[in-house]
Amino acid sequence: MKKVSRLLALLMVTMLVISNFAACGKNEGKNTGSTGTNDSAQATKAPDETKAPAKAEDVALKVWAPENQIQPGTIDSMCKSFQALHPEWNIKFTVETQGEDTAKDEILKDVTAAGDVFFFANDQLQELKNAGAIARLGGSTEEMVKTTMTEQVVNTVTIDDAVYAIPFTHNTFFMYYDKSLLSTDDIKSLESIMAKKTSDGVYNFCFDSAGGWKLAAWYYGAGLSIYGDSATDFAAGCNWNNATGLAVTNYMIDLIKNPKCAYADDVNISELAGAHKLGAWFDGSWNYQLYKDALGDDLGLAVIPTFNPDGKDYQLKSFYGSKCIGVNAQTKYPEAAVAFAAYLGSEEMQKQRFVETAQVPTNKAVSESAEVQADPVASVLVQESNMASVLQPNSAEFTSRFWPNITGFATEIRSGDFNKKNAQEKLDTFVKTLKVE
Repeated sequence: MKKVSRLLALLMVTMLVISNFAACGKNEGKNTGSTGTNDSAQATKAPDETKAPAKAEDVALKVWAPENQIQPGTIDSMCKSFQALHPEWNIKFTVETQGEDTAKDEILKDVTAAGDVFFFANDQLQELKNAGAIARLGGSTEEMVKTTMTEQVVNTVTIDDAVYAIPFTHNTFFMYYDKSLLSTDDIKSLESIMAKKTSDGVYNFCFDSAGGWKLAAWYYGAGLSIYGDSATDFAAGCNWNNATGLAVTNYMIDLIKNPKCAYADDVNISELAGAHKLGAWFDGSWNYQLYKDALGDDLGLAVIPTFNPDGKDYQLKSFYGSKCIGVNAQTKYPEAAVAFAAYLGSEEMQKQRFVETAQVPTNKAVSESAEVQADPVASVLVQESNMASVLQPNSAEFTSRFWPNITGFATEIRSGDFNKKNAQEKLDTFVKTLKVE
């Protein structure tokens, strides 16, 4: 009887040990598949270090990131810290330089050869989704985005209530200026900036179309629209060819042709600024350190100014969006790719990115920290978004029609092909290209 009891006891212990191993196995991260759903990512912070398995899985992740995050060593540091937290994966990172502004174009050339994780501007999201090139996020990664960022930010990466990317910084622009050339009164309007007496060889202002991204500020600032106030009233079309639109266009023609106005494609802005040969220009937070290094204490930041094309003062309005992190829908390693993307957009990494590259975080907790609140870039970004911006449209109808047709505006004005004699005709043609049947 004792022998039987001992056998029963041994059998019960064995079963208990086996059940404990099974429970541990159930807690392992799940394969997320092409949807990008990741149930293992932390909601607000970088995940804690996980226990190393008996044999780490070999993983290869190609990361496409902009130069301003590679050059300071930021991405390299984040790759190393992520690997340290995930001994279950033996990750070979390949980091390649790719600007956010042209990420979509490069990805769509060959999705299978593109980065597994990539940085891009949110206005490219619709086309990436339509092409099946970007994974929909879910689980705690989606929850992280929705609970740690404002609704305005979340909307920049949401299509039909689904989240497709992780915003990490605001994507809009404001005005930089040289305090040794312009005063706080001078920078209030384009008229006062251009009227300022400056030395020969000094430009008062630099005009930058940025492929139409900055150029649109002149038309939206004057109260014009594309597809109405909602940007989705497709029957409303575009009204840039009315009297106000013509006045705005003629104003830009005069400005670009003004010898005291530099043209961004023809000059090196940071070199001009460093030599105190440029009064004011528009750019984003991502280039702050570049200009700070060039100008030091003479660098000023401000909301973009007003302008007066037809006897009325209008506040220029920049497009507002986000720069974000996406996951390739065709990655061979979806679980690791989503976990890494979530890590790059986490609270701790946004804090690190802010310290190292001055990119203002979208994470609410980091944004509300004393360090960010005291930062001049963060301050002007908040003012710009509240006072002088409009949510950038990203519908398929807008994206497929606006960007291909706006690109030539400034270059044709610069060359003389677009001038006051044919401005109305050019605007009428542009408006027709935006018509949605």
